[in-house]
Amino acid sequence: MSRTFALLLVAAMVLGIAVGLLSHALLAADQVKALTAGLGLVTTVFLRLIRMIIAPLVLTTLIVGIAHMEDAASVGRVGARAIAWFVLASLVSLALGLVMVHLFQPGVGVVLAGGVTGEAPTAAAMTVSDFVAHLVPRSIVEAMANNEILQIVVFACFVGAAIAATQDRAPAILALAEQIATVMLKITGYVMTLAPLVVFAALASTIATQGAGILLTYARFVGGFYVALAILWAILLGAAGLIRRGHVKALLGAVRDPVLLAFSTASSEAAYPRLLEELQRIGLPRRIVSFVLPLGYSFNLDGSTMYCVFATIFIAQAYRIDLSLSQQISLLLIMMVTSKGMAGVPRASLVVIAAALPYFHLPEAGLLLVLAVDHLLDMGRSATNIVGNAVACVAVDAWGRRDAPSPHPSTSSG
Repeated sequence: MSRTFALLLVAAMVLGIAVGLLSHALLAADQVKALTAGLGLVTTVFLRLIRMIIAPLVLTTLIVGIAHMEDAASVGRVGARAIAWFVLASLVSLALGLVMVHLFQPGVGVVLAGGVTGEAPTAAAMTVSDFVAHLVPRSIVEAMANNEILQIVVFACFVGAAIAATQDRAPAILALAEQIATVMLKITGYVMTLAPLVVFAALASTIATQGAGILLTYARFVGGFYVALAILWAILLGAAGLIRRGHVKALLGAVRDPVLLAFSTASSEAAYPRLLEELQRIGLPRRIVSFVLPLGYSFNLDGSTMYCVFATIFIAQAYRIDLSLSQQISLLLIMMVTSKGMAGVPRASLVVIAAALPYFHLPEAGLLLVLAVDHLLDMGRSATNIVGNAVACVAVDAWGRRDAPSPHPSTSSG
């Protein structure tokens, strides 16, 4: 993200808050309604654009990512260890996000435009058998038309695995998927250029309707998420300390500059070259770092993964929609799958959240609640992604060293 774009986002936030406060204080109710209706057109168009890119983006990025996993198989056990660590780290991140959002409950007590009256609604019920049956698409065209993200993921897994298993790896199909993915990423970039305008519209509309009280909600939301990130950092660095005792200080020194770069630019990708260099400088083998980092940038975005479940439950709390325990577990599994393969996508977490909301009948307009402060949160989760991938390199390297045969085996005395 360029510095100019970041400044535009900050300016849009400040201006949106100011316009919202003035409108709430000075305008009559019908005038506020007219204002929010006009601003609502901006946010509606943005939400439609987001939905427009979900299906092709998820389909092509996952096909490409899984098709290239054949490279991981050729590396052998290193690939399996890396994937195992990614799954474990993702589960920890998701579970921590779920626990912390219930602990802080930042969305509880939010009074949305139009009010929420009557008994608290419940999310759409889905049994285990319904969930399993729903995974398999009757038609990939139908699944893409309806943005059935899990069905698209299942189809993409089959296609990606089949490409990886063919002798020549179907170069024409893989090249087409890569080209479509590249085009969709470019389109995503175009859509996200509207972010400053949408942030202004979302904040101004929300505050004009609800007053300054909503700012306290945002403060709880942002503060609670950063506390969760701090705990996740402690868990990751603690794991690194247990895996390789005495190396945490060196690791912190290695990630310091990449973390600052990722935080200031709100982009994990911007810090990739420096992180690659710094991890090798502290003694991690190039063959490990050069393999685990690219894979991790697609499958091990711990901060972004945790944010997806944190923000989704926040939206459910704001709309007073109760999710049962089984539904929350389903949400974790959905986030586990849909958050993979999205590296390089600006505001990728928003795309993942938008894809998950319909499964639990959560309003798509809830995305605007988190969009208003998404840049502040993106800075923290981007920095966390750097720490998570650095720890992954340490873990995979240490795991391999323990399993490697001793270079000087002792001889037995017959």
